[in-house]
Amino acid sequence: MRPDRTHLVRVGAPLTVSARDLDSAMSTVDSALRPAVDHDWAAAPGTGTWSCWSTADHVGDCLLSYAAQLVARPSTRYVRFLASLDKDASAAEALEFALTGAGILASTVRTAAPGARAYHPTGMADPEGFAGMGCVELLVHGEDIARGLGTTLDPSRDVCARVLARMFPDVAAELADIDPWTALLWATDRIDVPGRGRRGDWRWRGAPLGE
Repeated sequence: MRPDRTHLVRVGAPLTVSARDLDSAMSTVDSALRPAVDHDWAAAPGTGTWSCWSTADHVGDCLLSYAAQLVARPSTRYVRFLASLDKDASAAEALEFALTGAGILASTVRTAAPGARAYHPTGMADPEGFAGMGCVELLVHGEDIARGLGTTLDPSRDVCARVLARMFPDVAAELADIDPWTALLWATDRIDVPGRGRRGDWRWRGAPLGE
């Protein structure tokens, strides 16, 4: 993967992650994966031991859960439900489920009060935090699926830079000279970066910066 030096991580730039970034991530995932829905997603490897189908199932459930958090705003737990694909869902329907979760989350972020807070294990998150989580889920798991299907994602580097700065402030500054998409993949332990190896354990920041 060749870094695009015109879109490096801009430390100190505005960090706001918004529903528009979710829209961009959705478009990226759709463009990359839609041409591959004729593949067998249940047989192709996705994230870890999951198949591409199971990875898409996970993404849809996560993003619907994040939307539910912003609606109900529980302070100590997740809203108690589980969303999942029908067992006979096709690859196209698995992609549809993941993107539907993203669309509902984007709509919820747009209408949530900026001061809204809801439980997440990484801190009481605001709408921007849930938008950032959604972007990470979509892009990183989308890349996992894409690799299993023999393709790759090519997301907006500006979106990646905002997401990295908001969700991974512990490493964003030290990755300032790296292509933002490469940096986001490294921050989530998907790739090696020369001189750094693999990150290993990682955790994003759900709580707003400064809180």
